[in-house]
Amino acid sequence: MKRFGLVGCIGMVALATATMAAWRPNVVIIYGDDVGFGDVGVYGAKLIPTPNIDRLAKQGLQFMDAHCTAATCTPSRFSLLTGVHGFRHGVRILTPNAPLTIPTDIMTLPKLFKKAGYTTGVIGKWHLGLGKKGTPVDWNADVKPGPLEIGFDYSFLLPSTNDRVPTVYLKNHRVVNLDPSDPLHVGRSKAAVDRPGSTPYPDGKTNREAMTYYQSSHEHNNSVINGIGRIGYMAGGEAALWDDETMADEFVKQAAKFIAAHKRKPFFLYFASQDIHVPRTPHPRFQGKTTLGYRGDAMVQLDWSTGQIMKMLEKAGLTKNTIVIFSSDNGPVYDDGYKDGTTVRTSNAASDGGHFGAGPYRGGKYQIYEGGTRVPFIIRWPGKIKPGTSDALVSQIDLLASFAELFDIKLEHDEAPDSRNMLRAFFGRDPAGLPFMVEEAYGKALRRGKWKYIAPPKNKKGQLYDLDKDIAETTNVIDEFPEIAGEMDKILEKLVKDGRVRP
Repeated sequence: MKRFGLVGCIGMVALATATMAAWRPNVVIIYGDDVGFGDVGVYGAKLIPTPNIDRLAKQGLQFMDAHCTAATCTPSRFSLLTGVHGFRHGVRILTPNAPLTIPTDIMTLPKLFKKAGYTTGVIGKWHLGLGKKGTPVDWNADVKPGPLEIGFDYSFLLPSTNDRVPTVYLKNHRVVNLDPSDPLHVGRSKAAVDRPGSTPYPDGKTNREAMTYYQSSHEHNNSVINGIGRIGYMAGGEAALWDDETMADEFVKQAAKFIAAHKRKPFFLYFASQDIHVPRTPHPRFQGKTTLGYRGDAMVQLDWSTGQIMKMLEKAGLTKNTIVIFSSDNGPVYDDGYKDGTTVRTSNAASDGGHFGAGPYRGGKYQIYEGGTRVPFIIRWPGKIKPGTSDALVSQIDLLASFAELFDIKLEHDEAPDSRNMLRAFFGRDPAGLPFMVEEAYGKALRRGKWKYIAPPKNKKGQLYDLDKDIAETTNVIDEFPEIAGEMDKILEKLVKDGRVRP
């Protein structure tokens, strides 16, 4: 009887576990790199076919006023994963060998999912630093702290960005396929990395002929790997070098392994694609798919990656119980140091038959204007989120607090202090969204309703735009509405000074 009772209890526990697993949706974030508002078909792109992302939008909720927190990648990724604005930690675009920027003792998005009983994984571009501050990373040993120390159970990374060294993959704590007899060294000068016994690579500054894939400029001319100049120098690790043209295929393959291994229990996958960041090296099967050079072709490749992940979920029977989020880390950028054949018009003026990655908005990557932070943002959860479009003002930084609400997990006062519960807006039940929102680039801005206020640099004039009348931010009306600008300046100053946005 005891045995039968034990079996019954085990059965009840298994049933309860299965029920909980069925209730907790899997979550996949597909994060593009430098993908602008106007780079996706459903957001207005005419010259770049994106059928898979378009299908995701038609099956889900497409946001028209959604934002990353910063117009550059590292602070946006930092805030997405921590619920904290990057400027509070002095986070900027990182150099090669930069230490981990996310403190290991704070709440993070993967830690929240683990607290809710999820298996967590990150695949793709990292660019949030690795190792301890003040201690150079030893790429020939365990590389940590990193993703595993801030809440991920599994990681397969492009350690920095594809235009920076080291040009190797990092799986959990170790460089993939590293040959111990060819140790890997990374540094800021060729003299600092060249060591006896480690494979040397050409210096793009003195040997431009080595750039056989295409030529590059402004700092993308240090170590030349696979015929492409990079930022920073490296030596060694020849057996571990990635193949630039198969990077998207590799990340998709790793995602398939992760989903297959964890399909029976809830999982969170942060899939951070390298597309469409420079150097753009789309697989030959995507080259020539657009008339916009490698940038347009790389966007077609990102669309393919998105479609492959959707197929994986369908094949595993997980579509209905998986929240898929598609977005980008900042607005568009074009040549950015490589002569890759990109053709794009340079403003959002009247159409000349070209393509503008920011759509109708001003600016792009590095800039505080709408084109720098207003990005594609789509959420699909079949049967739970009604398909359509939303004009709600939303920010990626609020995903952490919103998932905490979904899981009924109370955030402590000091956890994700800039993240607010926007679950109703994300699920299409609140048409307004945020009452205000902070943005950053080389400076800070505040969105509040129809108004966009940009704080002035020293000895310069601030900017105020009425986005209802001037979506392209062409006319600064700060002299016409000084009271509104003054009020917004005080709000912005207080939000920065208080160290938090969430009340």
